Amino acid sequence: MKNTTTRRRTIAAVLDFRAIVLAVAAALAFAINSADARDRSVQRQQSVGHAGGTSSIQRQRGADGVVDATRVGRHGGTTSVDRYRDGAGATDARITGPRGGVSGVDRTRGNDGLVDKSVTGPNGRTAMTDRTRGSDGLIDKTVTGPNGKMATTDRYRGSDGLIDKTVTGPNGQSAVFDRARGADGVVDTTVTGPKGTTIVDRSRGADGFIDSVRTGPQGLLSTVDRSRGSDGLIDKTITGPQGGVTTVDRARGSDGAIDSLTTGPRGGSAWLDRSRNADGTVNRTVTTAPPPSR
Repeated sequence: MKNTTTRRRTIAAVLDFRAIVLAVAAALAFAINSADARDRSVQRQQSVGHAGGTSSIQRQRGADGVVDATRVGRHGGTTSVDRYRDGAGATDARITGPRGGVSGVDRTRGNDGLVDKSVTGPNGRTAMTDRTRGSDGLIDKTVTGPNGKMATTDRYRGSDGLIDKTVTGPNGQSAVFDRARGADGVVDTTVTGPKGTTIVDRSRGADGFIDSVRTGPQGLLSTVDRSRGSDGLIDKTITGPQGGVTTVDRARGSDGAIDSLTTGPRGGSAWLDRSRNADGTVNRTVTTAPPPSR
């Protein structure tokens, strides 16, 4: 019985730690393995619709004027986010998970005028985010996890005037983001990390929209082609490194909110339905369908 209790406590501590530093870890892993959030979606959208179901986010403006949210997952679990303003005017939050665990987000304005925050998980473990303005005037960031390990983001202006950055994780691995303006005036990005170099080459197509070609460390190419649909909204076609094609078709609903249908290379789909509330907040429902059986 003692071993079982100890094991449960260990698992709970691990889950709590993961809940607190999830955003930090995800951002760092992304920084090392990808060049840009908009182009990273190439990989994610290749697996659209692998599991069917519906999830939703309902937003509403509270009496204090701050937007709260309720998220219902595909399996029915509910997470509520209650935002509120503290005495100093900063927006804090109380997050209640599907199993009743409560996390808190406490934002404070430092002496430098920048907003820092601490995130405390259900078991009391805390991660701190400290923003500072460097000597170059750009905002840097240090995130300290419950175990004392740190992840840092150092922004600086390159000789071309564009903002570059170095992201260093808790284990000392770093990724360097170098932005440069191409001959066509569009900003490209080169990311050099532990696994090699990724290059995102953006260009303006004949239709005036910005397309991109992403070359990974192994030389594999992914492309994003944007175009204006008959409804006037911008759609896109993503071709992955293995040749699979994902399409994103946007449409304006009767309420004026923009919906979208994403169809993956195997036929799976995700329908994103947005709706605008009377208080100006926007709800969102995502319905996924797996690829047709073969």
